[in-house]
Amino acid sequence: MSNHQLSSSYSFLFGPTSSGRTVTERSAMQMTAVYSCVRILAEAIAGLPLHVYRTEKDGSKVKATDHTLYRLLHDEPNPEMTSFVFRETLMTHLLLWGNAYAQVIRNGLDEVIGLYPLMPNRMSVGRDDAGRLYYEYQTTSDEPAGEWSRIRLSPADVLHIPGLGFDGLVGYSPIAMAKNAIGMAMATEDYGASFFANGAAPGGVLEHPGTIKDPSRVRKSWQQTFGGARNANKVAVLEEGMKYTPISVSPEQAQFLETRKFQINEIARIFRIPPHMVGDLEKSSFSNIEQQSLEFVKYTLDPWVIRWEQALTKTLLSPREKPSVFVKFNLEGLLRGDYVSRMNGYAVARQNGWMSANDIRALENLDRIAAADGGDLYLVNGNMLPLSMAGAYATTGQAQQETPPADEQPVEQRVERRSR
Repeated sequence: MSNHQLSSSYSFLFGPTSSGRTVTERSAMQMTAVYSCVRILAEAIAGLPLHVYRTEKDGSKVKATDHTLYRLLHDEPNPEMTSFVFRETLMTHLLLWGNAYAQVIRNGLDEVIGLYPLMPNRMSVGRDDAGRLYYEYQTTSDEPAGEWSRIRLSPADVLHIPGLGFDGLVGYSPIAMAKNAIGMAMATEDYGASFFANGAAPGGVLEHPGTIKDPSRVRKSWQQTFGGARNANKVAVLEEGMKYTPISVSPEQAQFLETRKFQINEIARIFRIPPHMVGDLEKSSFSNIEQQSLEFVKYTLDPWVIRWEQALTKTLLSPREKPSVFVKFNLEGLLRGDYVSRMNGYAVARQNGWMSANDIRALENLDRIAAADGGDLYLVNGNMLPLSMAGAYATTGQAQQETPPADEQPVEQRVERRSR
């Protein structure tokens, strides 16, 4: 049973909104708030260190630099893109269309040797008569094939990162789901542009005591002479007893900037971006910006990172590799506190024996200390003992207190002990 509608069922959500503006992924990116939110998240994901790790027999993890995926994910997934650009592109697709797709190129040994982004608005997801999942991609005349055609791909040939969705297979576009809020922001921006194009002045009424033969000519002449921001504050000369009566600005019109600010915060909520990151510092202070930034990592970035890691592991690793090989983003750099907090944390870790000097220096991007100089030693305070030993020490100490030194014992006891 075909199920193509899964990937395109939200298309009806695009088009005119309650504000009258048509919203699409591309038109939404013309809004500075949408562009900023998408750019913040796309660059954050693209800039995170991404490594392939292998779990050793002793449980430790090491970077699998010899794995074919390591170079693809860390350096360049294909000859045309760097890892940063590739991830930035897919994350932008994910934020605008709700899905990110990349074609997986494999060699004869079934090893991944290339990853190429695919446009999500040309991809459809379906099931064949046997219930197997497949992907169909619409090529255009602009591509190397030079013709319109549909290419069917198997799930093993497509890296698919879905966003929030209702069926677990295909994500829904955040732009489509929030089109009314974005359309309202567009309409507010248009109103502001027309308002200031008119010199930030409302329209008015020209009154004539008699009858005007050609009112359209008078209106056009007045508009050309005094209309627009460039003609503001010009002196008007009225003839034949004409009188100009301006139309006052309503409070609602004067407060459209407040409406714009609200819509910016509304868009930031769609993408779960803290307001201070899109330039709204009204409710931010020096003391809470750091906490908001940490919450951004925990509640905004972390869910996206998990989606990426699980999709990469699911599609790019073989069943034989999955138990011991995994893909991991490194968020430690974003979770680092200020210098004093980091040093205090390192001191606690060092004194309690769960970090060595080289462990700490690696986190601070410093050179290693030679093992001969103690760089790999794990130390603890000398006054720290296991509970069992602490109890034995207390018992021994009490016995020593109950037995006085030999020179303080009575002569009879000392003689008796010697005779024994």
